[in-house]
Amino acid sequence: METPLTSAPVERDARGGARVSVRGLSKIFEHGGRVIEVLRDLNFDLAPGEIASVVGASGVGKSTLLQVLGTLDAPTAGTITFDGVDVTAMSPTRLAEFRNREIGFVFQFHHLLPEFTALENTMMPGLILRMPRRLCAERATAMLTRIGLSERLTHRPGELSGGEQQRVALARALLLRPRLLLADEPTGNLDTKTGREIHDLFFELNRELGTTILIVTHNDELAAKTPRRLRMADGQIVDRDL
Repeated sequence: METPLTSAPVERDARGGARVSVRGLSKIFEHGGRVIEVLRDLNFDLAPGEIASVVGASGVGKSTLLQVLGTLDAPTAGTITFDGVDVTAMSPTRLAEFRNREIGFVFQFHHLLPEFTALENTMMPGLILRMPRRLCAERATAMLTRIGLSERLTHRPGELSGGEQQRVALARALLLRPRLLLADEPTGNLDTKTGREIHDLFFELNRELGTTILIVTHNDELAAKTPRRLRMADGQIVDRDL
């Protein structure tokens, strides 16, 4: 049985969301002697605090775009700037620190550590950053309480429903108040009712935290709710407002 969401807001980060600019972004892979252009000269901007979606058929480069935008993979060409800072020019060490502090990720599969509790999983980004454990626990507890999991803090992933696991993944992604949140099919494995609850939660947290959010989705209902949609085809953005 799903735990109901709570309406108590979380503390807003004064930094707000990031302004993201993508210019001439390309990603090429070589496989079996063939050159495959997955991303082709992409250009777009995300305003601070904006929530937008990326839609398109399977295989057009949506997930690759999120991987590159989230600095998990380097582009072949082009630049990505956060508030005017070119992250594609950062050293690997600086980039890893930047990614942990400034970007949150939510994937279709939760990627929770099975041996740890919901609270411990949510604390992980802060612990990796060597934040004081008490502060991590306080932030994680507040976020989990906000999304309706105050009674699930000591439960491990195997003791949680799919929707609850995805909420833990969302709480973990937001622990450090990232300025950009990237979500790749965040409700792809959930039933319709639970998926809608997660959809609503994204919008509520966007309003409360001011985080810039970009969501890759095949869910037409979710995409229709976002103020702006970017449609991709053949590695390019072919429509910016559906």
